[in-house]
Amino acid sequence: MSEHRAAVRHHTLRTGLVEFDNGAGSIVSVPCTIRDVSGSGARLQLNSSAWVPEQFAVIFSGGLRKACRLAWRKERLIGGAFADGYASPDEQAAMMTVDEQSRHRLGIGARVKAARETRGYTEAQLAERIGVTPGFLALAEQGEADIPLYQLMHIADLLMVGLDGLVAGPAPEDVDAA
Repeated sequence: MSEHRAAVRHHTLRTGLVEFDNGAGSIVSVPCTIRDVSGSGARLQLNSSAWVPEQFAVIFSGGLRKACRLAWRKERLIGGAFADGYASPDEQAAMMTVDEQSRHRLGIGARVKAARETRGYTEAQLAERIGVTPGFLALAEQGEADIPLYQLMHIADLLMVGLDGLVAGPAPEDVDAA
């Protein structure tokens, strides 16, 4: 892992809890590190090897509680999509500072653009395939608009890249994500 990537992630680390019903009527709380958050979900690193079901809640250190559904799992890393779709601006402010939100959007946009160019798609072609306007895609690639998780999942499939790579992979060389 490059020092640049580690530095970017250091700025977004938060402690929290993953909470769920164990199926026997008991609530289980598992400490986690909230690696990255966006308006539509969070990437979490569990501090234990506990199994996490399809439905769970993330509790941020400030007390904010967000119901989630499991989007992906890779060992102790899990991706959670917010069950209610998109976090409100107030909720996002409780999850990330404005500067962190801006860096996160910029990084996602740059990784989407790099993957799109690698696969040979134009903005208009990719926008049509994911059901958005080319103008929205241009804004998203510049870090000025949030791409909802369901569209990021579609983009990852179309461009044959991992969702985790789009959301939190290394930043392309020409982007200052720090």
